[in-house]
Amino acid sequence: MTSYGLLLAPRAVPGVRVVTESAREQWGADEALDALYLAHWRGLVRLSTLLLNDSGAAEEVVQDAFVAMHARWSRLRDPDKALAYLRQSVVNKSRSVLRHRGVVERHVATRRVEPAPTTPDAATLEGDRRDAVLAAMARLPERQRAVLALRHYLELSEAEIADTLRISRGAVKSHASRGSARLRELLAPYLEAER
Repeated sequence: MTSYGLLLAPRAVPGVRVVTESAREQWGADEALDALYLAHWRGLVRLSTLLLNDSGAAEEVVQDAFVAMHARWSRLRDPDKALAYLRQSVVNKSRSVLRHRGVVERHVATRRVEPAPTTPDAATLEGDRRDAVLAAMARLPERQRAVLALRHYLELSEAEIADTLRISRGAVKSHASRGSARLRELLAPYLEAER
């Protein structure tokens, strides 16, 4: 099976039939993106959610990535790399949303009075493991957050992460190491309270 075949059906997807290689060669943008969408939409949304800490915005980012790929399908040189293109597009669009969010927050901050800081009890009540991890991930720098999400959630290799983010493998190792250490540091109070 070619990598294109793996790309379109990496795992069993209910309602998706196995497609022969000759049929795949005749596919246009619609058929190929339908197969990609069915096989990878959920994983791409989870990736974006980890980066943005907002599932609604993550769904929009992934939808925009699929729309952009559909518009550029005829210019895609290697259809086997369509999933890599989508991943990179999702990461880049997520980073754009974060940059835009930062600009909006800085603008709004100049126009409003900051609320009183929350008490330590409010943070303790939050207590949900998922929320704690997402909050800690949100405090990491963009690159560290992206590397950790790609490595631990999508289980990509260092080489695949480097290709997706267009950075060296050494940078991937560095971001993963620093991000993991910072994440442990940020989650230490939560983990101690959980014991």
